[in-house]
Amino acid sequence: MQRIANLLAVQHGQVLLLQKPRRGWYVAPGGKMELGESIYDSAIREFKEETNVTPKHVHLKGVYTMVIKDGDRVLDEWMLYTFVAHGVEGTPFEETREGKLAWHPLESLNDLPMAQGDRTNLLFAALNKGMQYGTFEYTEEFELLSENIQTSIEQ
Repeated sequence: MQRIANLLAVQHGQVLLLQKPRRGWYVAPGGKMELGESIYDSAIREFKEETNVTPKHVHLKGVYTMVIKDGDRVLDEWMLYTFVAHGVEGTPFEETREGKLAWHPLESLNDLPMAQGDRTNLLFAALNKGMQYGTFEYTEEFELLSENIQTSIEQ
């Protein structure tokens, strides 16, 4: 099973997002974990590679199972670990082979084109305390079929 780590940077009421060229969808920078790499190290490495900035005050905010289905048949499945950073050091790239980077108002997470599961987990990461867990099921075209979400806040 593939493991993916992404990281949403929040700073001055804005979020740093990557617009992918294929669909024009917005994502938090991230990518595949390397063998033996921790999820934390992976999220920071991928974020730095894709943005040219160093995240500050990094915390894990969500763990998700992502499933691609064709009817009842599972075509693909991976784990997504979503982190949030409160602040960054440096100046981000404007564009890389991965897409275009830009700061957006936090509220734009409600409206920018993106996978619906990404919207759910990025809004939680940016706005809520605690952790979120869940499973998102999609069609091959990334239409959301279902989501099952749980949250926890340590007392």
